[in-house]
Amino acid sequence: MNLLTDLTTASEPTLLVITGPTAVGKTALCVQLAQQLGTEIVSADSRQFFRELTIGTAKPTAAEMDGVPHHFINSHSIADDYNAGRFEQDALAVLADLFQRHRVVILTGGSGLYLQAVTEGLDELPVVPPEIRTGLRAELEAHGLDPLVTELARLDPVAHGRIDQQNPQRVLRALEICRATGQAFSSFQAGKAAPRPFRVVKIALTREREELYQRIDKRMDQMLAAGLEAEARALYPYRHHNALQTVGYQELFGYFEGHYDYAEAVRLLKRNSRRYAKRQLTWLRRDPQYQWFHPEEVQL
Repeated sequence: MNLLTDLTTASEPTLLVITGPTAVGKTALCVQLAQQLGTEIVSADSRQFFRELTIGTAKPTAAEMDGVPHHFINSHSIADDYNAGRFEQDALAVLADLFQRHRVVILTGGSGLYLQAVTEGLDELPVVPPEIRTGLRAELEAHGLDPLVTELARLDPVAHGRIDQQNPQRVLRALEICRATGQAFSSFQAGKAAPRPFRVVKIALTREREELYQRIDKRMDQMLAAGLEAEARALYPYRHHNALQTVGYQELFGYFEGHYDYAEAVRLLKRNSRRYAKRQLTWLRRDPQYQWFHPEEVQL
């Protein structure tokens, strides 16, 4: 796919969204495109925001960024209560500034909800009393995620079918709305896109399944060789923070707690990362605006 004519001749500012599953090759492609377009990159990766998470989030190194400015990398601490709604506001403010200097800006990441927040906006949700949120977190810690997923299926089958059921933050968010209002979380989701002062072009990257899974397994091996276990041990005292309820750390936390041995932790890291990629693809395929390409097919 040749983007050059479309991107450089448009009269209106353009947000070029480059997304896809973990390990598909987003970082390298986005840096290459940003250099050719003379522009900057806004990250919508919900884990790379956090300064404390480096190896386990495959955060791009300075060498990999190759001089291209990246926004929302290391922008927050895991102690911050940061979510998609706040990111929507912050990212739109950054984009307003960037579009004064660039015709095209690149938005990238594999976090579908955060991409949606920027491109379409999120629905206004009711305020949840803090005791409901605290109670749900206590239930999660005491009994695990499965009973909460079962409750969500009973209270809101639509949300149960839509959200990532392996993501505690997403499950808790839906349940807290259900409990606080007595209504389904999905009933507050109008699905109407908010107007934006820029055009959006959406590109999703994919590879053959076996190729993608091999890349994921290789990335896990590289992370472990780079010191992922030591990073996870340093973060273990903070394991209940939302930012750490994620693939790449939870598997090692279970190993630290003696639930299984190191070999099983590695197996789970790879398996759960592959499953995460599959869930990312499922989310993205619901949006008909995405054009799908192998990374090598996208060029200027």
